[in-house]
Amino acid sequence: MVSARSGGAEREPLLPGGGGSGPARSDGSPFSVKAEQLTAMLDPKDPELLRELGGAAQLCAALQVDPAVGLQQREQIGAGSEPFQGRRAVFGRNVLPEAQTVTFWQLLCAAYDDRTLIMLTIAAAVSLAVGVYDDTLGSHRDDEVKVGWVEGAAIFLAVLVVCFTNAINDYQKEKQFQKLNAKKEDRTVKVRRDGCEVEIGVQEINVGDILLIEPGDIIPVDGVFLDGHNMTCDESSATGESDAIKKGTLDQGRDPFILSGAKILEGVGSMVVVAVGPRSFYGKIMMAMRHGEGSETPLQLKLDVLAEQIAKYGMSAAILLLVTLTVKYLVNCALAPEFPPMSIMFSHFVSIVIEAITVVVVAVPEGLPMAVTISLAYATTKMMRDGNLVRQLAACETMGGATVVCTDKTGTLTQNRMTVVRGYVAGRELASRSGVRDFFEALPQATRAVLLEGVAINSTAFEGPDDKGNIDFIGSKSECALLGFGKTCGLDYRCVRADHTPARVYPFSSEKKTMTTIIPVPGSADRFRVHAKGASEIVLRACTRYVDQDGAEAELDDKVRAELHQRISAFANKALRTFALAYKEISRDELAACSADDAPLSALVWVGVMGIQDPLRPGVHQAVADCHRAGVIVRMITGDNIETARAIARDAGILTKGGQAITGPEWRRLSPERQHALLPRLQVMARSSPMDKQIMVERLQERHEVVAMTGDGTNDSPALKLADVGFSMGIAGTEVAKEASDIILMDDDFKSIVKSLRWGRAVNDSVRKFLQFQLTVNITAVLLTFASAVFSADGQSALTAVQLLWVNMIMDTLAALALATEGPTDSILERPPQQRNSALITFEMWRMIIGQASFQVVINMLLLSHGLEIFHLPASAKGVAVLRTMVFNAFVFLQVFNQINCRRIQPNEFNVFANIHRDTGFLWVQAVIVFAQWLIVSYGGVAFSTVPLTGPQWAGTLFIGMLSLPVGLFFRMLPDLSTCFGLESANSAAQQHRPEVSTARMHMESSVRDVQHAVRFFSAIRNSQLARMHDEAMAANAAAAGSSSFDPAGRSNNFLGDVSPPDESTAASTAAVSTTSSWARVRRAMDKAPM
Repeated sequence: MVSARSGGAEREPLLPGGGGSGPARSDGSPFSVKAEQLTAMLDPKDPELLRELGGAAQLCAALQVDPAVGLQQREQIGAGSEPFQGRRAVFGRNVLPEAQTVTFWQLLCAAYDDRTLIMLTIAAAVSLAVGVYDDTLGSHRDDEVKVGWVEGAAIFLAVLVVCFTNAINDYQKEKQFQKLNAKKEDRTVKVRRDGCEVEIGVQEINVGDILLIEPGDIIPVDGVFLDGHNMTCDESSATGESDAIKKGTLDQGRDPFILSGAKILEGVGSMVVVAVGPRSFYGKIMMAMRHGEGSETPLQLKLDVLAEQIAKYGMSAAILLLVTLTVKYLVNCALAPEFPPMSIMFSHFVSIVIEAITVVVVAVPEGLPMAVTISLAYATTKMMRDGNLVRQLAACETMGGATVVCTDKTGTLTQNRMTVVRGYVAGRELASRSGVRDFFEALPQATRAVLLEGVAINSTAFEGPDDKGNIDFIGSKSECALLGFGKTCGLDYRCVRADHTPARVYPFSSEKKTMTTIIPVPGSADRFRVHAKGASEIVLRACTRYVDQDGAEAELDDKVRAELHQRISAFANKALRTFALAYKEISRDELAACSADDAPLSALVWVGVMGIQDPLRPGVHQAVADCHRAGVIVRMITGDNIETARAIARDAGILTKGGQAITGPEWRRLSPERQHALLPRLQVMARSSPMDKQIMVERLQERHEVVAMTGDGTNDSPALKLADVGFSMGIAGTEVAKEASDIILMDDDFKSIVKSLRWGRAVNDSVRKFLQFQLTVNITAVLLTFASAVFSADGQSALTAVQLLWVNMIMDTLAALALATEGPTDSILERPPQQRNSALITFEMWRMIIGQASFQVVINMLLLSHGLEIFHLPASAKGVAVLRTMVFNAFVFLQVFNQINCRRIQPNEFNVFANIHRDTGFLWVQAVIVFAQWLIVSYGGVAFSTVPLTGPQWAGTLFIGMLSLPVGLFFRMLPDLSTCFGLESANSAAQQHRPEVSTARMHMESSVRDVQHAVRFFSAIRNSQLARMHDEAMAANAAAAGSSSFDPAGRSNNFLGDVSPPDESTAASTAAVSTTSSWARVRRAMDKAPM
């Protein structure tokens, strides 16, 4: 017979591998139920299958466990000598299979899989081969010092440094994340074994174990409810269901399935474990998350394009140089009196090839990947101190271009700790949570006693260690807030509960929305006190008396009742959850007459009302303001109701005037076109589901936004994966969410997101700074090498290959350290984010690159041609050697001071020395470069083709290098001519992402609508007055004419009719016309106003 549950699309499991009958059970299994059946029962939840198995009792029998006793500690079932070996062979262990860890060698290979590095390797191989040939068989075979191999070997070294830096950084981050997960999983649970309660590690749980559940527990395995009292679960992290779910047996008509990842909100009980490890709900999600792959970031895509362009440029320059020098040499050979021998010609051709190879090596920016790596590594290290654990290195720079941040409310914007922030008791008002102590001390003594007694007695919350080991209140968040209020007032709830044993308890229920506890009155054998708390309106309806300002009971008349209603409404309008407290005394006979199901909620005495709220974290409002200042739109996505969401968003500065709020169901009902139309003004989404987050990310990315998304639940993982940058919570987040995220907020604080935004922009700026410097050096070196080699008589370039190696590799690597390690400045959030597809090099950067390169080439060529006369050097070999050393020295100092120019790349940033005293890394690198240059010039000798210089010669080259600073200032002050050259200015729309509808525009539109409503309102009042005046005038005229048949309701549409009104009416009519004209002018002005 086919079961009814076997058909229908709705029966598909939520997760892969969750359903189906599975393979047949192997012969000899000691259990009469298969692991596949248990899995199918849970994914999706299937009460019918549980009934087919005989319910929870028969399920325990099938698993060979007595619920009252639990498993035996030394159980021997099936094959194997170890305890539980047979059970684990059938159902598995509660341990996920070891993830395929990435080895260091794999990370190294992945780091090398870069187009620029591969191109560098090819150039290095060719350079090394030619250099070795030249040293052994070529023109330098008789030299004392063999330096031909240095170029290629040094380039290989640079490639290795880049690869190892990348690999080591990734390896350390992976180890750090594994350590974090291991610490999270290191916890214990209570189970029943051999009839006793014992604590075991979560890895030791077996299918069939009887797991004991308490409030605050996070369930590590899947199970079926056995027994308990008032158990409520929050399964939102696993299923997305925002409402708490009551657990119970099938006979009770409740949900008997408890999924791994669920959190116990209240109640106690036990369950039988039915799925562990990779077969559990949580385990299957974790296994599925291991197959995700990352995508390239915007910066990586831009650098790939730039690498191609540079490769073409370098290769073209090398080919042009090769052809030019070859033709020049052949022409010179042809014009010579006799043709040179072939050996000499071959050696010269090899030298020409070396020159061409040097141009390629100089043109390729091998320091660029180093700069990106160093900048990211430095930023991620600093971000760790700011509470951000970066799992994906590239996410750091992606965050710098973020245009939208979609954030949770609870725990991220707020403290995830319900707190009493307002109150009204005995005619006294609590205005803020900071004044709790003063508020309590101002209450009458009798009121204090009954208030604290009700808070302590009428509650199921308690104080104990949370999952982090910290002592905190556990239970209903509202009850925890009231106990926290009592603790601040000096209440020791344990002593109160110890002194008052409840005579009867009516637990809180969602239907009645109240909780009631009855205790004996101290010192009286026949009197009992009823403490009630719950929804304010319901408790207030049950009250007939109230506690007045003197602490005495008074009659609750209509006036006081209306005032209390007003207080409750005022709290509710501030998105506070209100709880009322009341009491009364009854006799023993009245207690005996009380129903066992219905609490005696009548003729109560009103004590007061408390307003409870999850307060904002300190600094959240400023952090949101910083995001808005940086052009980043913050959207709040929460599961709370719309009113609470609006209030919190308004307090945080997220919901601004003109902004829109919507609920998740309303959002899902909209078509994609209407969703796109709403998005520019949408700031808050309430009652959202994980699918809403995914749709939100998809729609934003369709609008070319760079989206950052926060999430803490297992069900948030798809949205975190889909977002450009996924933030998970280090404290409240599940392991699945962390696995899906790019950055983990170790403190769950929104301010940390802003810090990551600052560091991300700093990374992008650092790469651009270095790119500007790198291209300036490369263009200058290539042009100088080409020009000097072509125009010199012997075809020799101004800088030797080894000197170029120092300039190209050492200077670039050190420059990467200098320019890529500056932290974020105060002004980094003063500009909008960059467009996703914006050019990597702006007009301002090109202006500085071309200007500085032109200046440096001109001044070096001038030194080469007229240096002997300028520096008064003899026209001898020694004088030429000194001149070439001075040219080399001046070239290096030009780069040193140009690094200072490159510290600021934004328009209108004229002070290149700003905060340089704090940039210690930059100063140290500059000192190292200058010291190394002194060593090379003084002791380089044959290897670097240098001779020692005198003091005045050093001063002269230093002065030439300093000229780079005023030249840079000159180019900064030039006007913006980007449109003339078809380039993107840093302040252009092509570079800066600006929201389609800004906050200022929404504010203006809302203000205009307010003016419209006000004008319409006052126009309606004025028209009503005019109509009344006209009626009076008509009545007066009719009376004067002796007519008594005037009917105001029968006047014509032209209320002036054929009768001329008196002077006042004329004046009023003129005022109405004036108002209409003014309104028309306002409308015309609004229509012309830019939106």
